[in-house]
Amino acid sequence: MLALLVAGVFAAGPLGEALRQAVVSAEGGAAPDAPSAVELPPLSTAVAAAPGAAGAPGVLAGLAGNTDVAWATRMAEATNVSVRAIQSYAGVALAKQTENPTCHLGWNTLAAVGSVESGNGTHGGSSIAADGQVSPPIYGIALDGVGVNNIPDSDKGAIDGDASIDRAVGPMQLIPEAWRNWGTDGSGDGVADPQNFDDSVLATANYLCYAGGDLSTLAGWERAIAAYNDATPYALKVSTAAVTFAATAARTDAPA
Repeated sequence: MLALLVAGVFAAGPLGEALRQAVVSAEGGAAPDAPSAVELPPLSTAVAAAPGAAGAPGVLAGLAGNTDVAWATRMAEATNVSVRAIQSYAGVALAKQTENPTCHLGWNTLAAVGSVESGNGTHGGSSIAADGQVSPPIYGIALDGVGVNNIPDSDKGAIDGDASIDRAVGPMQLIPEAWRNWGTDGSGDGVADPQNFDDSVLATANYLCYAGGDLSTLAGWERAIAAYNDATPYALKVSTAAVTFAATAARTDAPA
């Protein structure tokens, strides 16, 4: 992960008192994905059109197609995140809501991780195509133990393009081992590709739900983010971004 550059260890407790105070002050004691937060667009507007409409103009294949374009456009304008990225975050969160309802993973947490890891797919001048493909591909620095975790090569370069040492890959910056464990096809093209935004976001969702259990609890949310990157500065960045995304969504969709 790009954020592996951030050094530091947790203070007492999973994320330490600093993170706890940040979340408590922002959410009144709740996790960023607590039900009191606006973690998902309303199902009435976020679920895609009826079956058979997948080929209609403006409707995407795969999980990103679950998200209403008008809602995603409003969120993109309010958050300065691309419409395509918002569609992926919300579409994956909606899918997980059905597949694993006890996880309570919010789109805002996925967006927060994506923001910290790659600027929502824009790191190094990259952008997201309509099919979710990120170009140019995003690779992290060599994880050689110099200011970062030391992760010896585990994939012979098949995933990260480096046969000498492991690197994090894709817009959500998953290390090869994490991709092998949790990577799957989220774009609907039949191929699991860490450089596809939908696939990468779905892999992240799979991992966060596995690691955290119930992300509507502070303890569960802490476990999930700690498993992704166990540095307090990283957790603070993600928690701040997640709360900000939820608050922005609430303001944007509030009745006039």
